[in-house]
Amino acid sequence: MSFKSICAVPGVKAWGMKEGKFGLALIEAHGTAAGVFTENLVKAAPIELMRKQIKGGKLEAVIVNSGCANAYTGKRGYADAVAMTEYAGSALGVKPLNVGVASTGVIGRYLDLPLIKRQCEAIAPKLTHTPEAEEHAAKAIMTTDTIPKHALVQREGFSVGGITKGSGMIAPNMGTMLAFIYTDAEISAKPLSDALKQAARRSFNRVVVDGDTSTNDIALCTATGEAGKVKTAEFSLALEECCRSLAEQIAKDGEGATKLLQVTVTGARKENDAEKVARTVVESPLVKTAVYGEDPNWGRVVAAAGRAGVKFDPDTVSLWISDGSNKFPLVKSGEIIANLDAAKKAMHGKKVIFVLDLATGKADATAWGCDLTERYVEINGRYTT
Repeated sequence: MSFKSICAVPGVKAWGMKEGKFGLALIEAHGTAAGVFTENLVKAAPIELMRKQIKGGKLEAVIVNSGCANAYTGKRGYADAVAMTEYAGSALGVKPLNVGVASTGVIGRYLDLPLIKRQCEAIAPKLTHTPEAEEHAAKAIMTTDTIPKHALVQREGFSVGGITKGSGMIAPNMGTMLAFIYTDAEISAKPLSDALKQAARRSFNRVVVDGDTSTNDIALCTATGEAGKVKTAEFSLALEECCRSLAEQIAKDGEGATKLLQVTVTGARKENDAEKVARTVVESPLVKTAVYGEDPNWGRVVAAAGRAGVKFDPDTVSLWISDGSNKFPLVKSGEIIANLDAAKKAMHGKKVIFVLDLATGKADATAWGCDLTERYVEINGRYTT
């Protein structure tokens, strides 16, 4: 087994365990830290706590539980989140104020603190810097995910690694989406925060599985500094690549999904315009169901783009469809030129790509989603029962 994510970064140790649907992961790494959080008005207790603690710009460990979101739980939930930091702090010998905390699972239920404390005490002695450790941690935080999600970007002189979970309730604004990213680059708190915000905007915030922004979305990044100083621009690019890989894995593993949907918008006046259009298309239920049915319904793509709140001339746009290898034109400067057989063939695989040129400028952006299937309804129709 080789390193795939966080434990490839010097100074990072991890472990995790799962008991039924209730899991716990611990990650220990000392360094500068930054975070981005959900913009949902209803914020989970660990989010409220971390929005305060991250202002210190430092983390020594992270504790994450799965199975219970500890959201919409009031004062008791907040106290429980604090208790989790205390459990990890005691088990690892670090200050609770420097412990990150995150939760994922059912909303409106209280944590089983005795279970979490027992799991924490069992995990702490097992923390190691091995590929097995990062795999255990990634699996421990899964809920409806079907696979653990890892990403590793290695540059000359430094690395960036991350794990994430997310499958449903995904439309981050910073679904239930948790991400924990580590680097051995030496970078101070402000540029680290700026880099994480930009990376999240260009990755996690462009993933839409079902359009629901979770109460628990969080991404934390810790820089151990063991590799020494690196150029901020180079670090930002590596961090963005790592986050983009994790984001794409979330979209691919969307609840009930059979296909990854990628939408790239080019020719926009501003990147923000391209982003709005791309997100609107990937979140469209009509586009998602067409992708599931392998129906190259270009009208749905253009119609979704038209309600994104971005001005463009529909009679000048161009649209292509691709399976990642071959690219077929559907619309050229407003004229339908699609070869229906070729377009349908491009939808037979596990990845469907639309490229939409707005013909208004030079900016571009990509968003990711998945098809919408009967299985999504089955999973969520009885989620708590």
